[in-house]
Parts: sequence; C-alpha cells; structure tokens
Amino acid sequence: MMVRKIAAAGTAALAACGVLAMAPAAAQAHWTHQHPASHPSARGQVAMAYDAATSTVVLFGGSGTFPRDFGDTWTWNGTTWTKQHPATHPPARFGAAMAYDTATGTAVLFGGQTNTGVLADTWTWNGTTWTKQHPATSPSARSEAAIAYDAATGTIVLSGGTGSSGDLGDTWTWNGTTWTKQHPASSPSARSEAAIAYDAATGTVMLFGGFAPSAAADTWTWNGSTWTKQTPKSSPPARAGAAVAYDAATRTVVLFGAGGYHDADTWVWNGSQWTQRPRRSHPSGRCCAVMAYDAATSTAVLFGGFTTDDRNASDTWTWG
Repeated sequence: MMVRKIAAAGTAALAACGVLAMAPAAAQAHWTHQHPASHPSARGQVAMAYDAATSTVVLFGGSGTFPRDFGDTWTWNGTTWTKQHPATHPPARFGAAMAYDTATGTAVLFGGQTNTGVLADTWTWNGTTWTKQHPATSPSARSEAAIAYDAATGTIVLSGGTGSSGDLGDTWTWNGTTWTKQHPASSPSARSEAAIAYDAATGTVMLFGGFAPSAAADTWTWNGSTWTKQTPKSSPPARAGAAVAYDAATRTVVLFGAGGYHDADTWVWNGSQWTQRPRRSHPSGRCCAVMAYDAATSTAVLFGGFTTDDRNASDTWTWG
C-alpha cells in the first residue's frame, strides 16, 4: 500500500463591464472565514470544482482520520454546504483529480487512491448524479495529479501524480470522450501534489511546485501543445499540496499554504510574476486543502486540509 504524502510542505467592452475598474481593487482582496449551517466532515485531499451548469461548487471524497476515506458528494451554494445523494457515485477515495469541463457541462473526476492502491477510473458529474465513463484510452492509475480545464483548447489537462511505482511526469488531455497522451517538447519533471489552474488572463494553464521528488518552487505554463518554464523575479518558497484557483475578479491566480511546515502564506500570479499578499486574517497553516473559484459569488472557496498540528480541518474560507 502506498504511503500518503502530506506536504511539509476588447478594452472598451471590459471597461464598460467594470472589469478594468476592478483591477486596482486587487490589493484589497482578502480572506473571510465562513460559518455555514452545514458542511462536510473534517478531511483533506478532496476533489473539488465549480459546476457552472448549476452555479455551485461540487466536492467529492477525501481523507479523514486514517484509514477513513470518503465517498460523499457535497455542493456549496455561496452560503452553505448541502450533502447530495446521487443514484450512483465513485467509490470512496482521496487524492482524486477533478475539473469542470465547460465543453460538456460536466465535472470530470479521475483516479485517486484508496487504502489498497491507486485508481485509473474516470467519472463525470452532471449536477445530479455521477456516471462512470469508459474511454478508449486513459492515463495510468495515480493519485494527487494536477488537473485543470484549458479554455483555450476546450480540453482538460492532467499532469503527473503518484502511480504505483512513484511520481509521474506525463501530460494527458480529455476531450469529453477519451484521454489522449500528449508529447510536449518540454515539461515539468515527474511530480505529485503540484498546484495548477487555468489563467484566463493569459490563456495558459499555470503549474507550480509539487513533490519532484522533494518540494519544488518552479513555475510552468501550458499553451495547448507544450510546457514552458517561467523565470519570475520572485516566487513562493518550495511547496507541495498548496490550494490554488484563478480569481476572475482580480485576473490573478491565487495560491495558499503548504509551504514550510504548512505555512499560511498567500501568493498571487499575474501571468508573469508572483507577489506575496499581506498576512491579515487568513486560514491557519495547512496542506492538502482544496480551492475553487465560485463565479456566482466572485470568490475563491477554500475547504479543509491537514493543519500544522496534523489535524483534519473542516472550515470554509473565501477569497475576494
């Protein structure tokens, strides 16, 4: 059985819509602790994505007190969490990769791990129930892979993860029907628990850090055909298991935590540089939390994770 890895670590049109006017307000974005009437139990390594079809954030599975793994589905409506009772659902697991596929209007979940090994199954969520897919080709079994929807190409991109024989460095895309292995001219080294998000401002997928095999601090972008290593002047310290999401309101990628012993720092990526945000009110230090951008409320939602004192968290925070 694999050992769980917990990280130590048009301008006028835009102006008319108020997007450009909001840009200076990026410095005012901050964390807010939410107190929902109900919420999932404490856990980390969950799968989460924003479901644009239902305007809710959907969460699945995760890992609680060992050897407890979850197979439940929850949705966030901007105020509280609601447990769903789908007719079918994936088996319990942690470390699964999930992203919303805008082209098909479904959330796509791949792989993950149970207490007996890694998985290679693909499931889709249509807002009501889960459906197991049977693609002609598929990535090998893995957990803690990096996944994001690439709006520029209309495909989901999956990179790396931990397989039965160690970390992986391959890149795959999902077109709504099957997986296709890509052969980029360059790519990040084999790694797991990397932070990944689609940067709509630049039309590229951004990937940062992860275990490679120790915690890394490199930044890469995917343009639909290859990966390019970026060289920003400043960068977050090496980390793995950080929470990340693209904040459409500020047009930046927001990254939180899982630095040196689950640090509680917040960084933003503007497409070329990283900037650390002031340490005001924020979630406690943790790794393996999950984050998704809730377009309905224009906030990034963070849930759970494993805190610095090795406890499972069940708190909900929003950034915006």
